[in-house]
Amino acid sequence: MKAIIDRENCIGCGLCTATCPQIFRMAEDGLAEVYVDPIPNKAIDCANEAAAGCPVSVISIE
Repeated sequence: MKAIIDRENCIGCGLCTATCPQIFRMAEDGLAEVYVDPIPNKAIDCANEAAAGCPVSVISIE
């Protein structure tokens, strides 16, 4: 599985990094980024939780 962030529409709230720091981090530009690809099996649940909790729905898990 793979996480994708639409960084153009990311608001940089940091919820994804708080929910799933194993996959997401804040980049130097203040927006979230995916830094682990593919998602390890042990992090799939938190990645899905981060995607579901994103207030602007810019995270997709494929």
